[in-house]
Amino acid sequence: MATPAATKRLTKEYSAISKSSPPYIVARPSERNILEWHYVLTGPPETPYEGGQYWGTLMFPPDYPFAPPAIRMHTPSGRFQPSTRLCLSISDFHPKSFNPAWEVSTILTGLLSFMTSEEMTTGSVRASESERKLFAQRTRWWNSTGGGSKQPGTQSSNTRGIGAIKAGDGGAKFRLEWPELDEENQKWMREKRINPQNGFPLPAQSSNCGPVRIRNTAGAGKTAVNPVVQANQIARDAGQSWISIGRWGKIIIGAIFSYILVTRILGDGAVSMAQ
Repeated sequence: MATPAATKRLTKEYSAISKSSPPYIVARPSERNILEWHYVLTGPPETPYEGGQYWGTLMFPPDYPFAPPAIRMHTPSGRFQPSTRLCLSISDFHPKSFNPAWEVSTILTGLLSFMTSEEMTTGSVRASESERKLFAQRTRWWNSTGGGSKQPGTQSSNTRGIGAIKAGDGGAKFRLEWPELDEENQKWMREKRINPQNGFPLPAQSSNCGPVRIRNTAGAGKTAVNPVVQANQIARDAGQSWISIGRWGKIIIGAIFSYILVTRILGDGAVSMAQ
C-alpha cells in the first residue's frame, strides 16, 4: 500500500503528465492501484520502431520517490525481453542511484532514449533492424489480442513478480487499462484486414469466375455463347452448384444442356445448308 507521501506525489505527477506529455509518451496509473502505472510509447520516426505501439508498466514502491520503480515492456519489440524487469539506472535494479527529483516523465523519457540506442543491459536483446521493424508492424495486433504471448519465442521465461503479464493475458489486460487504444487497434485491424491469429495481413480475395469464351458463328452475323458456359451460368443463377442441387436439379439441368447442345448443332447445320 502506498504511503500518503507516495500517493500525493504520484497524484501530482499524473496531473502534470496528463496536461503535458513528453513526445511519444502517454502514461497513467491503474484505477485499482496508484502504484501500478501503465505507459505506451510510440516508436519515433527514423527508428526501427517507427509507428509501433509499445505498452509496459511501472511498479512503484510504497515509499516512492525515495526508491525507483520496476520497469517492464510487455509488447515484443526486438529490443527488450517481453514483460521482464529491465536493469536501468532509473529502475529498481539501482535504488542508490535514483534521484527523488526524477518524475514519471523523466523515467519514461530515459526508457525511450535507451530503447532507441544499442546499449545492452539485463532484459535487453539483440535483433536486426528488419526484425524490429516487423515487430513494430505487429505491436497493435499483439497489444489488443495478446496473441504474441502465445507464440513460441516471444514470451520470456523471466516473467515472475508484480506487474508481469502471464502468457495469453496480454490482450485482456491491455483492453482493461487502455480501452480507447484497444478500440482504435480493433478498427485498424479491420481496415488493414489483419489476421487475428498471427498479426499478418490476410491474402487478397480472388474471384472464382473465369473468362467467358465467345466465338463467332460462321454466316450467322452474331456471337453465340458456348453451350457448356450457358448451362453452368444457369446453375450459378439458381444459386446452386452441380453437386448440391439434388437429383431432380441435375436432371433438369441435363435436359437444358441437351436442348442447348441440340439446338446449337441444328443451328450450325442450317447455316451450312443455307451456304
